[in-house]
Parts: sequence; structure tokens; C-alpha cells
Amino acid sequence: MQRDDIELNDPPIFEIGQKVRVKKLIKNDGTFPGREIGEVLAKIGDVGYVASIGTFLQAYYIYAVHFLETGYIIGCRKRELESAEETPNESNVTAE
Repeated sequence: MQRDDIELNDPPIFEIGQKVRVKKLIKNDGTFPGREIGEVLAKIGDVGYVASIGTFLQAYYIYAVHFLETGYIIGCRKRELESAEETPNESNVTAE
């Protein structure tokens, strides 16, 4: 592992309560109880909210994301998520 690969050298990219969207299909790797290994837990485009932030292997942030449609709380890596919050440039509101 390269020093540059250690996410914990920087603050988390997402914050608790932030709305995020899944960028990769997320399947159960055996750590999600009550579901079969390989079962799809979240699809590309699913939206959820960061409930908590933990770490893994003293190198990566793990974002516990609560998906309201399914009720699942799934641990996700940064590479699996993107912000789903609207920025001022994306707003449908027009200035008068």
C-alpha cells in the first residue's frame, strides 16, 4: 500500500447527514446479516444518507449509508459513492 492510498491522512470526503448516491453495484460480501452472499444490496443511482463514519484497516473511511427505500444501512467506501446534494449551480430556482 502506498502512503497516498491511506485515506485517513485526510478528513472524510462525506459528512454525517450528507445525501449520497451509489456509483457501483453493491452486493453482500458476507458482512450484511440476513441476506445471501452476492445478493444486491444497493443499485447504481440509489440514494441514501451518511449515518456514521468508521475506518477499516487503519487506512480507509467506511461510510455507513442509510438507504431509506430499503431501510438498509450499508458500509460503503469512498469509491462507491458520490454526493447527491444539489449545488447552487444545479438548482432549478431562478433568480428574479
